[in-house]
Amino acid sequence: MARPPRPSPLGLAVLGLLEVGPLHPYGIQRLIKLWGKDQVVNVGQRANLYRVINRLHEAGLIAVRQTQRDQQFPERTVYELTDAGRQASRAWLTAMLSSYHNEFPEFPAALSFVMLMGPEESLRLLERRADSLRQEMAKLDRELAVYSPALPRVTLLETEYAGAVVPAELDWVNGVTDDLRAGSLTWAYEDFEAIIVADEAWRAAVHGPAV
Repeated sequence: MARPPRPSPLGLAVLGLLEVGPLHPYGIQRLIKLWGKDQVVNVGQRANLYRVINRLHEAGLIAVRQTQRDQQFPERTVYELTDAGRQASRAWLTAMLSSYHNEFPEFPAALSFVMLMGPEESLRLLERRADSLRQEMAKLDRELAVYSPALPRVTLLETEYAGAVVPAELDWVNGVTDDLRAGSLTWAYEDFEAIIVADEAWRAAVHGPAV
């Protein structure tokens, strides 16, 4: 049996949905979108879903229940959760819920190199991000208004979480853009370049450690 795959949001979604009953990959992808889980699980590329399903199958966390044949559709393999898969999903949930770890999102990575842009260009881009965040806040508010009366709160916790995180990010972005407009946050690429050249870690990375 193959080594268990590393925990991932998409892998957890597959295991979680198979708790309800056997499904084929198209059904898994459809339910992820119908239940709004595509807001927190990246299932945009079906090839990614098939790769995850293959890894889970090779590790014995899911098993083939049957193969469906229909003249109107291509052959579909139906998968079911195994006892090992149920144990793995509980272990993944325990780790993901209880422990903080850096998930390496794109925005902090971009911020770490924002000095490559000028202050004016950075201000323009962050203002665009603030507009995008405001649109996301409005969308989340609409979703909660529609679904909160009809669904148990536990099924909407990820939306509640996003509804708390997005406004906090917007407040921070607004603070940075205010500082950029006021000129209290500014820089010149030439200064940054001089710092890099003088940095011992940079020289060691380029030339190797001093003998």
